[in-house]
Amino acid sequence: MTRLDWASGHWTHEPAAVERHGDAVVVTAVEGTDAWRTTAYGFVHDTEHALLAPFDAGTAVEVAFTGDFSGDFDQAGVFLRTDDENWIKTGVEFSDGLLQLGAVVTRGVSDWSVAPVPHWAGRRITVRASRSGDAVAIRARIDDEPFALIRLAPLDPDAVVHAGPFLCAPSRSGLTVTFESWTVTEADGSLH
Repeated sequence: MTRLDWASGHWTHEPAAVERHGDAVVVTAVEGTDAWRTTAYGFVHDTEHALLAPFDAGTAVEVAFTGDFSGDFDQAGVFLRTDDENWIKTGVEFSDGLLQLGAVVTRGVSDWSVAPVPHWAGRRITVRASRSGDAVAIRARIDDEPFALIRLAPLDPDAVVHAGPFLCAPSRSGLTVTFESWTVTEADGSLH
């Protein structure tokens, strides 16, 4: 497992603030930021704060973080980007008054899947995306619990993809997330 330096990535959109705290980085989102394309809402938002580095086939990226997710649609996790119309964001999002775990897979238009995880609030969350063949397997956990499979999504095996931590604050100012680690390792050996 290789720990990436925070300086090795490039922001898709600069956050309101970024501060180093030892090995961690504390990031504050700009109000009104989000990533979404068309489905059900009719708008395109391309203002997320994603710190991206190359994401090669046969590797996995992990991001561990904590945050106070309390505003509508506060979100953080891992962002995988091929281009403006093909990307995945996965992690936690505050929706319908609860912390939710899920993913948005965008291939021209976005979809959205979530499941409530209110007991994850205030805990260290780790999201892992593992790229193998024509797919990416997305897993997540709290603290040191075992990873649970969240989503299996298609991903072109020949695509040039960049990935890393992200956050968005569509409805408020002041969302601050502490990203504790950003690592790359070999892809998972199997889906199960």
